[in-house]
Amino acid sequence: MKTTNTQPARATPAALLALLLLAGTAGAQPATPPAPAPEASAASAAAPTLTLTPGDDRQGTFKTVQGQITHAHGGRSGPAQVGDALWEGDRVSSGPKSAAAITLRDGTVLSIGPDSSVNLAQFQFEPTTHEGNVLIALAKGSLRLVTGLIAKLRPEQVKVTTPTTVIGVRGTDFIVEQKP
Repeated sequence: MKTTNTQPARATPAALLALLLLAGTAGAQPATPPAPAPEASAASAAAPTLTLTPGDDRQGTFKTVQGQITHAHGGRSGPAQVGDALWEGDRVSSGPKSAAAITLRDGTVLSIGPDSSVNLAQFQFEPTTHEGNVLIALAKGSLRLVTGLIAKLRPEQVKVTTPTTVIGVRGTDFIVEQKP
């Protein structure tokens, strides 16, 4: 029988500060990414836009990227950029002094702190009924989650896992920290 530690997770002051600063900037982003600077590379100019169009199957979009953020999708990985898409099964990793904010299709915001590894294990969302489910796996580091439409309708459909526990969401804004 597996036991669950009921002690609240403690976040380091640095991780909390990074998450709070990132969360403050996540809502302040424009609806579309700014145009690339003239000196920007062709790769950054080709980054996807934030606009979701009918048939666009992305589950989320990178809203802010600070420092070293790696995005793994479909067996490939590389640096994440503002406007990049996130799909079910993707992994996001952050380096030291790095952070990222991702907004999912239901409005859920994931703020990933420094030295973290997060996987969007499951995400289904029906925009007309707001039905769906979210399962996020935090392997290490810190994660702030501000829930969206799925949790408003059915909070039991939003879960965060760590290597040692499963957290069922009952609130709308919380921080989880997993130390290796």
